[in-house]
Amino acid sequence: MKKNLLLLLILLISFTMFSQDENESKTKLTNFLSKSYYSINLGGVFYPFSNDNLIDGYQTETFSRNWFSGRLLLGHKLTDDLALQFGTMRPASWFKYDNVNNIGYDRSVWINAWSLSLKKDFKLHKNTSFYAEAGIANLTRFGFLIDDKEIYEDAHYGSLLYGFGLQHRLNNKWRLSLNGTFLPKSTKHNQPSISQVSLGFEYHLQQLDAKKAQEFASNEHFFPTNILQVSYGTSAIGFGVNRFFGMSLKVGSFESFGIPVFWVGQVKAKHAFSVTYQRLIFRTEKIFSLDWGASVTAFQSELTNENVFAFSIFPVLRFYLLRKKDFDFYTNYSIIGPTFLTKSDIDGLETGPKITYQDTMGFGVFFGKERKYNFELRIMHYSNGNIFTGNDGVAVPLQFTLGKTF
Repeated sequence: MKKNLLLLLILLISFTMFSQDENESKTKLTNFLSKSYYSINLGGVFYPFSNDNLIDGYQTETFSRNWFSGRLLLGHKLTDDLALQFGTMRPASWFKYDNVNNIGYDRSVWINAWSLSLKKDFKLHKNTSFYAEAGIANLTRFGFLIDDKEIYEDAHYGSLLYGFGLQHRLNNKWRLSLNGTFLPKSTKHNQPSISQVSLGFEYHLQQLDAKKAQEFASNEHFFPTNILQVSYGTSAIGFGVNRFFGMSLKVGSFESFGIPVFWVGQVKAKHAFSVTYQRLIFRTEKIFSLDWGASVTAFQSELTNENVFAFSIFPVLRFYLLRKKDFDFYTNYSIIGPTFLTKSDIDGLETGPKITYQDTMGFGVFFGKERKYNFELRIMHYSNGNIFTGNDGVAVPLQFTLGKTF
């Protein structure tokens, strides 16, 4: 029931954001988007895990802690000083119990919190404000086993979330912020409190006036209205790209080399074939566009050759990095695309429910006369975002993509 309600909420938000009058210029935001913003915050997270969280007879003298963490939020302004926010908070890497019982067992504890909250601003000065935040969080913790014995149990429960901070308004679009976010201790679920202190920014979308929107719409920069793509990937080339962008690539003495902007997954796809359709919703003058998309992906798992189909809808953020006479080079990013998988618990691993989410990341070019053709390199991931405890996830290797614009 919970997962169906969550999917319905995301579908409703998606269709509200993506619906737009066909006669309206793609350079003008929908009413929903014109009151929306996103926020990226990086800082330290503190959760006092200890031996007290483990069952009797198990302990360690040392722990590995990575304090670096992030929080990503999507916000919608209900009024000028009141907003509804949806987002996620997690550490860059997991807390680890080192050498449990001095017999060589290292075990990690994974933790993730998705939140829905209200944020209220209180103006202190012309461009400086104090804010208070309160809401609920879906907290998921993955404990660990040793020799099939549960040493620290999994947990999945609803928690209060509250926070406060300072914001400085640079202009109509940008705000800098100093944030404190807190989740209280839960004795019932054997979970210590979570505190995050971070620095970040908010970017508020701005509606263009009619004249400026028309100027942008009639300029020479190419933005495809529709794209149809076919993609193929194979595990024969490995998962190095996935691991690099998931900050889990082993290079020399580095165990976690890379950039933490994507995910990998315990289940590995041996072969993957995708058909994707994307349609333009919104574009700026030159650099950014927002599309909605739908895809069907068929993949075969690497361990047991299970055949699985994935049916997805998703948003696509596309950033044009280089525009030249013969081509346009871009990167794109898509997260939380509602997906139905025809199988769950693939390869004997707990991948979670069939209702899950698709994430993609890629680099590509539009080329040819009038930019009719497209080539893209793309990685994909399926998981439920740690919303549920069963979340080993699926990693799709680098896909080679050919597309046609129209």
